[in-house]
Amino acid sequence: MGRLYRPRSSTSHRNLPHLFLFFLFVEPFSCLASHSRATELLYSLNEGLPAGVLIGSLAEDLRLLPRSAGRLDPHSQLPERTGAEWNPPLSFSLASRGLSGQYVTLDNRSGELHTSAQEIDREALCLEGGGGTAWGGSVSISSSPSSDSCLLLLDVLVLPQEYFRFVKVKIAIRDINDNAPQFPVSQISVWVPENAPVNTRLAIEHPAVDPDVGINGVQTYRLLDYHGMFTLDVEENENGERTPYLIVMGALDRETQDQYVSIIIAEDGGSPPLLGSATLTIGISDINDNCPLFTDSQINVTVYGNATVGTPIAAVQAVDKDLGTNAQITYSYSQKVPQASKDLFHLDENTGVIKLFNKIGGSVLQSHKLTILANGPGCIPAVITALVSIIKVIFRPPEIVPRYIANEIDGVVYLKELEPVNTPIAFFTIRDPEGKYKVNCYLDGEGPFRLSPYKPYNNEYLLETTKPMDYELQQFYEVAVVAWNSEGFHVKRVIKVQLLDDNDNAPIFLQPLIELTIEENNSPNAFLTKLYATDADSGERGQVSYFLGPDAPSYFSLDSVTGILTVSTQLDREEKEKYRYTVRAVDCGKPPRESVATVALTVLDKNDNSPRFINKDFSFFVPENFPGYGEIGVISVTDADAGRNGWVALSVVNQSDIFVIDTGKGMLRAKVSLDREQQSSYTLWVEAVDGGEPALSSTAKITILLLDINDNPPLVLFPQSNMSYLLVLPSTLPGSPVTEVYAVDKDTGMNAVIAYSIIGRRGPRPESFRIDPKTGNITLEEALLQTDYGLHRLLVKVSDHGYPEPLHSTVMVNLFVNDTVSNESYIESLLRKEPEINIEEKEPQISIEPTHRKVESVSCMPTLVALSVISLGSITLVTGMGIYICLRKGKKHPREDENLEVQIPLKGKIDLHMRERKPMDISNI
Repeated sequence: MGRLYRPRSSTSHRNLPHLFLFFLFVEPFSCLASHSRATELLYSLNEGLPAGVLIGSLAEDLRLLPRSAGRLDPHSQLPERTGAEWNPPLSFSLASRGLSGQYVTLDNRSGELHTSAQEIDREALCLEGGGGTAWGGSVSISSSPSSDSCLLLLDVLVLPQEYFRFVKVKIAIRDINDNAPQFPVSQISVWVPENAPVNTRLAIEHPAVDPDVGINGVQTYRLLDYHGMFTLDVEENENGERTPYLIVMGALDRETQDQYVSIIIAEDGGSPPLLGSATLTIGISDINDNCPLFTDSQINVTVYGNATVGTPIAAVQAVDKDLGTNAQITYSYSQKVPQASKDLFHLDENTGVIKLFNKIGGSVLQSHKLTILANGPGCIPAVITALVSIIKVIFRPPEIVPRYIANEIDGVVYLKELEPVNTPIAFFTIRDPEGKYKVNCYLDGEGPFRLSPYKPYNNEYLLETTKPMDYELQQFYEVAVVAWNSEGFHVKRVIKVQLLDDNDNAPIFLQPLIELTIEENNSPNAFLTKLYATDADSGERGQVSYFLGPDAPSYFSLDSVTGILTVSTQLDREEKEKYRYTVRAVDCGKPPRESVATVALTVLDKNDNSPRFINKDFSFFVPENFPGYGEIGVISVTDADAGRNGWVALSVVNQSDIFVIDTGKGMLRAKVSLDREQQSSYTLWVEAVDGGEPALSSTAKITILLLDINDNPPLVLFPQSNMSYLLVLPSTLPGSPVTEVYAVDKDTGMNAVIAYSIIGRRGPRPESFRIDPKTGNITLEEALLQTDYGLHRLLVKVSDHGYPEPLHSTVMVNLFVNDTVSNESYIESLLRKEPEINIEEKEPQISIEPTHRKVESVSCMPTLVALSVISLGSITLVTGMGIYICLRKGKKHPREDENLEVQIPLKGKIDLHMRERKPMDISNI
C-alpha cells in the first residue's frame, strides 16, 4: 500500500490530477490511499487483476488501528482500536449492495477491500459508464471525457450507530495494454490526382481505434510497402487523437499505373506493442493530361465516278489515353477544306467515317485534299490529311434492280427458319444502260441460295432458297448478285439475309436421369440439386421454366426460375428409401415445348433406429435335463436401419456363465444341462447392439421356465430302515391305524403325485393289514387272533404318476404282533433273514371321489366336455414332450430296467413314529 495522502483543505481536490500522474508510475499491484478528514479515500489499481488482490484497508487508512494504548488520532473522534476491540465491535458495510458484489468485496470486520471474482475491465466500465461523478449507490462508475481517469465509487458505512461514519471511497482503475488497435473497416481507399505535387498530404479516413488510453493507445502508423512513391505522417489534435496522413513523394502518372495497394499498420505504445492492420488502396484519378493523336499523318483514298451515294470511302481514328470525358474526341474538317469538298464528302464528327454525300458529276474535280482535325477538351487538335482521287468511268456499268418478295427492311431480308425449300426471296432485273452490251450475272457468297434465270423473261433472275435453314446453326447470311458486261464492268448488289428464330427446339436436360442422394432426417427445405436445361432457341423461346411432374410428392418443391429442387420435410429412409418422379422443362414459345427428366432420389441411412425385439418379454418352456448347448429358442430382433447400421449383435447381459446366444441366428442356448429341482426358472436380459456410429441398443427380458421331467423316484422318509419294526398289540381293534409310510418326490405335478401299495406280504396272516394308497396309512383290517402272533412283513411300493414311465421306491414295513417285546435279539434275527415274499403285480389305484354326489348328470355335461378337451390337449402335449425327452435321454442314459427302484438305507435318521429295533405299543384305549 502506498503512502497516505491527507489534504486538509478544499484545494486537495484540485491536486487530484497531479496525484493520478504520480500513481501511473507506481508498481502496478500497489494500492494507494488518501483521505480528507477521514471521510474520503482514494485507491488505484490495474484493471484485469485476479480475485483476492488487496485494494486497501479502511481500518488502517481511517486511523482506526492502535498506535499505543489510550492515544487518540488527532483527526479522529474515535479512540485508536481495532474493530475487534470495540465493544460492540466495529463493522464495515456498503451503503447498498448495487454492483459491489461484481467488482469488490468488503470484509465487514477488518474493513479490507479486495478484488472480486468479476474481473475489472476498464474499457467496459468507463466506455459504458460515461458521464461525471455519481454517488447514487454503493458502487458507481465515473469517467471524465477530458481525462483518462476511470473511477469506481463506493459509499461505506462504519457502524455501530454511536461510532457512525460515512466514508466515500474512490478506486482509480489504471489502464493496461490489453487491446490492440483496430481499423473500423478492412478496406480503406484514398484517391490522389495524378498531377498531385510532391509533399501533397491526404488524410486517411477511418483511422484505427484503440480502447486503451495514454501510451497504450494508438501511437504511430506505417505502410508495409511504400512503393517508392508515398510515406505516412501522423498528426495529433488538441484532444490527443492521432490521424494518419498519406504524403506523395514522387510524380504520379495514371496512364503508367492507376492504383497502388499496401497494408497500413497501426501500432500502440504498450510493451510489447500491439498491432492492427487494414488494406490501403491508393487510386490515381485521371486529369486531362493527354491529347488525341493519329497514328498516320496522311491516307490515300480512291473513288470511282460511278460510286453510289452513301458509300463509305474512308475512316479516320485518333487515340486519347485519358479516361471518360477527358478522352472524348470529335472530328471536323479544317477551315482550309473547300466547301465543294465538304459538300461531296460527309465526315461523321463522332466516328470519323467519310461517306460519299452527293453523286459525282462530270464537272467534279478529280483530286480532293481533306484536312481532318481530332479535337479533345482543352487540347490542340491532331491533324490528318485524306487525299481522295476520283476515277471517272467512261462507260456506264450494268444496273441491278431488286424487287423483294420476302420481308425486307433497310436492305436486310428477314426469313423464318425452317422455311421450305425453294422459298423465293427476290427478283433481280439485270440491264445495260447503254443498251448495246450483253450482261451476265452470278451469285457470289456462301449460303443455301440459288440465283437462276426466270423464264420466259430475259434478264430476270430469281433468288430462292435451296434447303431449310436452321437459326441455331447460323443466323445471318450475306451474298451478292454480281453483274458484268462484255466490256468487263462489274456491279455488285449485296443481299443480307437475317433468319428469324422459331420455337423449333424443346429444352434439353443435361441428364435424362438425375440421380440424387440425401441423408435421412434432413433439415426442412433442404437443397437437393439445381436442374439445368438448355434451349437452342433465342429470346423468350429459349427461356426455360421448371415444373414438377404429376407423380412428384407434394413435399418436393422446384423453383420454376432457378431450377433449384428442395424437399420441405424430413425424409425417413425406414418409411421410404427411394423416390422416383419426373420434372419438366418448358420454354416460353408459342406453342411451348417441353422435355421431361426423371429424378431418382435415394435416401441414405442414418443410425436413428435402435434394434427392436419382436416382443418385450420372451418366455420359453424347456424340459429339465435339457442337454448342454441345446436350442432353447430364437430371440427375434430387427433394426429398421440398413447396412452396417442395421447389423445387430446379441449378447446375454446376466447369467452369461450359463446361457449363450448365437448372434447370427439369435438362438439361445444353455451351456450346461438344467435341473429343475435345483432352479425352476431363470430370468436374464439380452442386449441387442447395432453397428452404427454411435451404436444404439435395446434390451429384452427372457424368462426360461423348466418343465418337470420325472427324473426323481419317491424318497421314503418313514420308516427309516427296512430293519425297523413296530409292536402291534393283539387287542388292537379293526380299523385302527397301526403305522404309516411317508414319502416325498422332488418332481412336480403328476410326477410328484405318490401312491402307496402293498406288493408283498409274509407272516401268520399279513392280509390283516391294508395301506391307504393316498396317505400311506396302514390300518388293521380284521381282529387279530391267537394264531396271528409273530412277525408280519409288508413290502410297500411307493410309486409316482410320472409320464412316460412312473418311478417308484420300496420299503419293508415290519409289524410284530405280541403283548410285549421279550426277546429283541430274536426279532432282530428274524429281520436279518431274507424274507421270501411273492411280489404282487397289482398297481395302486387312487380314486378321486366327488364332493357332491347328488349333482344331476345333465348339469355336469358341459364341464365334463370342457375338461375332456383340456385333458386331451394336455395329454397330447405331455406325450409329445415325453417322447422328445426319452429320445434325447436314450442316448445318454440307456435304460437297464423298466422300473427304477430306490432301496431305503438300513439305518435311518428321522424319528417320526417308529424307533429302530425298539417296538412301539399300539392299542385302542
